[in-house]
Amino acid sequence: MSNSLFRTKKISSILSEGSDNAHGGGGLKRVLTAKDLTFFGIAAILGAGSFSSLGGAVFNGGPGVVVLFIITAIACAFTAFCYSEFASRIPVAGSAYTYAYASFGELFAWIIGWALIMEYSIGNIYVAFSWSDYFTSFLSKCGVDIPAWLTTSYKEAQGAVAAGALDGDQFAAWTTAPMMGSLKIIFDLPAIVINFLITYLVYRGIKESRNFSNIMVVLKMAVVLLVILVGGYLVFSNGLTANWTPPNDAGVKSFMPNGFSGVMAAVAGVFFAYIGFDAVSVLAEESKNPQKDLPKGMIYSLVICTVVYILLTLVLTGAVNYRNFDGVGDPLAFIFEKQNLNVGWMQLLVAICAVIAMTSVLLVFQMGQPRIWMSMSRDGLLPPVFQKIHPKFQTPSFATIITGLVVGVPILFTDKTFVLDFTSIATLFAFVLVCGGVLLIPRKEKQSGKFNIPYVNGKIIFPLLVAGSIVAIAWFAPTYFSNKIDFSEEQKIDAFAAGIPQNKFDTAVIVQQLEQSLTGANLNDAAFTGLLDSMNVKTIATEKLAVANKFVASANTEQSRTQKVSTIIFWLLMIGLAIITLLKNYSLIPLMGVSTCLYLLTGMTKANWLWFGGWLAIGLVIYFLYGYKKSKLAAE
Repeated sequence: MSNSLFRTKKISSILSEGSDNAHGGGGLKRVLTAKDLTFFGIAAILGAGSFSSLGGAVFNGGPGVVVLFIITAIACAFTAFCYSEFASRIPVAGSAYTYAYASFGELFAWIIGWALIMEYSIGNIYVAFSWSDYFTSFLSKCGVDIPAWLTTSYKEAQGAVAAGALDGDQFAAWTTAPMMGSLKIIFDLPAIVINFLITYLVYRGIKESRNFSNIMVVLKMAVVLLVILVGGYLVFSNGLTANWTPPNDAGVKSFMPNGFSGVMAAVAGVFFAYIGFDAVSVLAEESKNPQKDLPKGMIYSLVICTVVYILLTLVLTGAVNYRNFDGVGDPLAFIFEKQNLNVGWMQLLVAICAVIAMTSVLLVFQMGQPRIWMSMSRDGLLPPVFQKIHPKFQTPSFATIITGLVVGVPILFTDKTFVLDFTSIATLFAFVLVCGGVLLIPRKEKQSGKFNIPYVNGKIIFPLLVAGSIVAIAWFAPTYFSNKIDFSEEQKIDAFAAGIPQNKFDTAVIVQQLEQSLTGANLNDAAFTGLLDSMNVKTIATEKLAVANKFVASANTEQSRTQKVSTIIFWLLMIGLAIITLLKNYSLIPLMGVSTCLYLLTGMTKANWLWFGGWLAIGLVIYFLYGYKKSKLAAE
């Protein structure tokens, strides 16, 4: 019996369990080609990030955010090479979980499998919320309005009111929601419905999902290309190219008006736009020729989407000054509004495209999670029912239903911001382990017809890159490293913020008073304004804003402290990895994958790390209570 927490699985054993034959044996159907996998990759990447977070990224970085898309694509390309290397060796379902099992051992495999729940299942909660936003916006343009309390989450409505909102959809949801006893009935009905429909489609079969996904990708790409062509034509015909070099605060025209630091401030939005390409590797066991087609699917989809993102960014920043994208959640439709390019029919078309894009992302992620659970069940880390294959549809039926519940139930009590933070940190964590895993597995000889990651000995190059980066930073930014270890400014602001009375103004109480005052009343505008003035709401809101600004300064200081600590840890890890590389002759590509993903992790907030740590702690409890004892390796 093996009692080691780091017991690894042999690749030959994984392949035999995955039924690596053309007909799938007793496993899943092998029906996907390189084209299908590329389409799945595009479906996953070109969705929630490009249609929702692109506006914020443009506002932070200006036209220069194009550079960040290229940098992020390069970082993802290193990771894609590592995923492809594993996929060519272990062409079965399970993605990063299976790869970690073969390289790091069981404990890390469990951790990464548990983290992937955050990427696929919890990430799909965010996508479902975003889908609902675009769908309700589309219905509104068609003259169909759904009550506000059926199109937002309870937590969002409660949070908006508590933050001082006295108008908007969340405020309307809170004030018009029906009551069940003392509880307001507020939930996002479209998000729940689309989750149910996607779960049913994934339950029915891979062929149905493939066909549906391919159709949606074709439609989505067609509309996105139309946005690029129409928007690009209007940018040049209307003489708007000057928007690509807007003046900064000093009046100097620049492609990066906020400097490179402004571009880097858009990392979160840009990275989220790329989340999803790794989902292709989950479909290894349903690929006709996974050793050859999986790498093609990941890399082709990554290249195609990068080109699309660059062109979209140039169109957006050319059509409208980058400063106008502050708070814009639908940037592709925004540029065609009346005050901008003024093309009404394109607004409607983009709304339709957004709904299609979100649906395809939901489909791919909803397919990924059941297959990871199926792999974990095969290894004994989860109950056997999770590997149950439907006799007719040949899909992991029970795991698919549980995935639908894991996505659907939290929709009732969570919000987009929370799940977005959860998803980003889990994805980067998975990327780090996949790239690190390639460093640990033995190099294989090149085989014809299979993907082989190019081997470049990093023994000299990587340590020189690390040392050169440190020297260059110290030369061009002399205060960089000294600032990272100086926490005196944060301590001053902490002392200042400690003197602020908390909950000085409770907006929820004000709203409750308004509701009670208006119950049964029929007030005209003048009387309503008088009521607000009599309650001194304007004064209270102004004073609360001043207090809130102080708390924002404190929150920014907390983020500054977290980033400093993360950056210090990052450079210590880089130095340590450089020393190990001198001894181990590690390959350069996975080294660059580990480095770039670790650097992106330095942008995570303290709350991200605390929630992620709590989630992993829950997973470890489950592992030691069940998986460690039931693992098939424990009996060997």
